[in-house]
Amino acid sequence: MKPNETDRQENLKETGRVEAFSDGVFAIAITLLVLDLHVPRGLHSVAGLLGSLREQWPAYLAFLLSFATIGIMWINHHYLFNLITRTDHWLLVFNALLLLTITVVPFPTSLLAEYVGHDGQQVAMAVYSGWGLVIALMFNLVWRYATHGNRLISSRADPEAVRVISRGYAFGPFLYLLSFVLAFIFVPASLGVAIALAIFFALPGNAVRKLTGLKKSM
Repeated sequence: MKPNETDRQENLKETGRVEAFSDGVFAIAITLLVLDLHVPRGLHSVAGLLGSLREQWPAYLAFLLSFATIGIMWINHHYLFNLITRTDHWLLVFNALLLLTITVVPFPTSLLAEYVGHDGQQVAMAVYSGWGLVIALMFNLVWRYATHGNRLISSRADPEAVRVISRGYAFGPFLYLLSFVLAFIFVPASLGVAIALAIFFALPGNAVRKLTGLKKSM
């Protein structure tokens, strides 16, 4: 095997390990969300059970929103590591910090499920959207560190695709900040922005799709 081919294989092995470890963290965080869904106890009538299930709608909403958010972040993380083909110490550190923010998601989810529709919902929504802002900033840190000066990305990466993705990620922190501010003004609007963000990042454009399978084609 040629020296440069050996280096390429070693680099892919290292990024593969990073992605595999990250996948495990995402999987655990998304699984823990279900702990906020509780089975009503001690009810002995259909009406009582249905009423209790209806009363848990904030928990269902928080669960679905957070499940979608973590799932979409996992998808985008996968896309990024199809483009990031080398690692260094600081990328590992920044990725670990990103994973730290992901593991905390069940807490603001529980907070939102407990307080939305009740006194304190503004604070709960602010914590939820504020933590979303932190996650968005960490995602940007990983991406921009890897792409600065083409530091850790594939030499075959489309520069225009990189620019389009960078512009798309730049919206995240500002919109989560908007959601954070709206939490103190009108909670449904803040929640609507969070849902819109999940939908936005769930629909990758052509630039992101160009990255799919990049490692395999190298």
